[in-house]
Amino acid sequence: MSHRRHRQKQIARERISRLFHLAEQQALQDHMQLAHRYVALARKLSMKYLVHLASEQRRRICTTCYHYLLPGKNCRIRAGDSRLTVTCQECGAIMRFPYHD
Repeated sequence: MSHRRHRQKQIARERISRLFHLAEQQALQDHMQLAHRYVALARKLSMKYLVHLASEQRRRICTTCYHYLLPGKNCRIRAGDSRLTVTCQECGAIMRFPYHD
């Protein structure tokens, strides 16, 4: 990979991280539409520069409506038999993530 391409990916990762941080701040202040917009921009960056989102970032996005998920505000989390069940309260989608005790 060229130095230029590597640098572009590095900048994209930093911007994605910053956008998720801003989305969390806005969601905590009840500005959910702005949080959803920041997550949409982060997704676009990751697709354009072929950068994978970190697992903690992927778990903060609904897989159906792509909205930012904040437990207690717009999603419900339940721990079950070695998996977390996250239900988006915006669209009703259910996501299951494995975890180990």
